[in-house]
Amino acid sequence: MHFDVFTIITVLTVLSALFAFINTKFLKLPFTIGLMIIAMCFTLVIIGLGHFNNSVMVNAKELINSIDFKTLLLEVMLSFLLFAGALHTKLDALAKHRGPIMLFATFGVVVSTFIVGGIFYYVAIAVGHQIDFIYCLLFGALISPTDPIAVLGILKEANAPKKLEIKIVGESLFNDGVGVVVFLVIFSIAQKGIAAVDAEEVGFLFFEEVFGGIALGLVMGWLGFKLMKSIDHYETEVLITVALVMAIYTIAHAVHFSGPLAVVVAGILIGNKSPEIAWSKTTQNYVDKFWEVIDVFLNAILFVLIGFELLIITINGEYILLGLLAIPVTLIARYIALKGPIMLFNKKLEFIPKTDMIMTWGGIRGGISIALALSLQPEMERELFVTVTYVIVVFSIIGQGLTIGPLVKRVIGKSEVK
Repeated sequence: MHFDVFTIITVLTVLSALFAFINTKFLKLPFTIGLMIIAMCFTLVIIGLGHFNNSVMVNAKELINSIDFKTLLLEVMLSFLLFAGALHTKLDALAKHRGPIMLFATFGVVVSTFIVGGIFYYVAIAVGHQIDFIYCLLFGALISPTDPIAVLGILKEANAPKKLEIKIVGESLFNDGVGVVVFLVIFSIAQKGIAAVDAEEVGFLFFEEVFGGIALGLVMGWLGFKLMKSIDHYETEVLITVALVMAIYTIAHAVHFSGPLAVVVAGILIGNKSPEIAWSKTTQNYVDKFWEVIDVFLNAILFVLIGFELLIITINGEYILLGLLAIPVTLIARYIALKGPIMLFNKKLEFIPKTDMIMTWGGIRGGISIALALSLQPEMERELFVTVTYVIVVFSIIGQGLTIGPLVKRVIGKSEVK
């Protein structure tokens, strides 16, 4: 059976709405976590029915295989999700914590990449699975970016201190872009071989992607701001924000700049300058509500898709074991990567108690890691890393996502959380 684009979007939207209703009416779990759990249960039912009627399983797999998850997330959904998050990030709070946030998103991602890659290399050998070290580094790069979309709502429910929330939000907004850049650099080395890539080329690629992305975001964000400042028509201004996101990502892709970083910078610029200068109260209300709905809709589709990916991963005992062993490896690597910046800025910014522990457990992995794993070449142990990544993401979203709220309350204490 052939599935066209409209049919795929319709199926995903209908199922997302149905799962959201079930979660809201009965389960009452955090929105994205509930959707993913229901989608996984639905997938298991399909797998069960497939034993009795093979056509059910065949059609379901064909539907999922017809969705290019990597392209859909990295080149379509991610730009809108990051812009929606950046739009509501206050620059004054971000600026105050810019030091640790930048270190978390850059130094932290690189350190985590090498720690995860190094430890996993020896863990795989201990299990009897020999993997080239460069592929382990690729795995370290794709699993290091955090995606705390699912956890932000829980942090708010737990009344987590704003200075903790801004660190997690700020880190996530920037480390997605940096993580993708680190992945692309290592991917290039893995493809060409270390001998064919010199340090100057690697440095230029990193500089071009990161600083080019930031510059593009500033220029395009300023242009969008000036356009909206010159009019007072909320329909047109909402349309300008949508066009801006799509234009930034298209230009970034064409000139090899980091699209995620460009979108984040533009979103922060517009979200902080426009309410005071460019937007009327009506425009601000419509822009905010529009991007909130976009955020909810795309997150619903994303987490339902993560649940459905269970249909196409390789269920292999060794792969599952390596996935389970990789969970503590990624947590340890994240803790170590965060520890340095936290110690460096602790006295100056007066971090709340156990910030390292809370941020380690609150660093949820999500769709970006799966999308990057799916982009690996078959010879790069793609099947293994897709399965291992999926195991980590599922544990991260469900295990960490459902327990971060109670952890915040327990560690910080009632007096601190208020």
